Amino acid sequence: MKIKNIKGNTFCIDTKMACIPFYKINYREIIMMDSGWPKGGEREGIAEVLKTNNLKVAAIICTHAHMDHIGNAEYLKEKYNCIIAMPECEAVTCSSIINLKFYHNNYNRVEIAKNFGQMVCKTDIMIKPDQENIYVCGVKFKIIHTPGHSAAHICVITPDDVAYLGDALVGYELMEQAKMPYSYSLTDDLKSKEKLYDLKCSKYIVAHKDIYDDITKLIKDNIKFYKDTANSIYDVIDKNRSMTMEEIFKSVTKDFNISLDNRVKYGLTETILASYVRYLNEKGMLDLNMEDGLYKYLKKAPICTNVY
Repeated sequence: MKIKNIKGNTFCIDTKMACIPFYKINYREIIMMDSGWPKGGEREGIAEVLKTNNLKVAAIICTHAHMDHIGNAEYLKEKYNCIIAMPECEAVTCSSIINLKFYHNNYNRVEIAKNFGQMVCKTDIMIKPDQENIYVCGVKFKIIHTPGHSAAHICVITPDDVAYLGDALVGYELMEQAKMPYSYSLTDDLKSKEKLYDLKCSKYIVAHKDIYDDITKLIKDNIKFYKDTANSIYDVIDKNRSMTMEEIFKSVTKDFNISLDNRVKYGLTETILASYVRYLNEKGMLDLNMEDGLYKYLKKAPICTNVY
């Protein structure tokens, strides 16, 4: 892992998985934006790079409550006694094991504690849905609300005019690798991506992964990528009969060649697919009906890629 200077006092820890930005308050104290993935050596790598560079975490501004963004938040809070700021809805979600069922309702409480327990953390500063700025350790950051990838995802702009986009956009490497990218509400996610066309900053940091001077093309390619994924799922659904979610899941995972080798991956894939199916239903491409005591989806007209 290494540290990159992005602009002024805004830096970035480049890990194997992500770009984790931070803002230097002084020669030692920093405000992190997200905290990184806690597993696979990522936590140890982040801790080592902080130690090597004699940096102390004074605060963390979390963009949203997903494991790869808040997985080290409580660990760093205990280590440095730092402040955690997070959107209100996200903060409630990760405040306890039972509240994590908002996102992970495919798992029982024991499974959530085992696989996602490191997400639980105590938030000190709640960011309201209409809040445009936040002061953390006396430093002013701008907040851009971009719900969709998660219920209350935000982007953060540092005093150096550097925008950290979190997962509002994904980089080209991830677009090449991901078979079905995650979105909590694809309709809202696409609207938030469109909203980013109006954002004018000197630099942009995308969590997964890279740094950009201009994101115009990246926004366009992200929107196409997510819509193309929805279209591909739509194409797999049988046009001659109604299908349950379980039948759609079986067809899509087979067509997309998605390996389901463990319970966690199965549950996450199920959650992701449900978002795309709901999107197709919202756009009128799938009808949802009750047949023989089961919810079933019936394929309708082809999806139009020019609308949300």
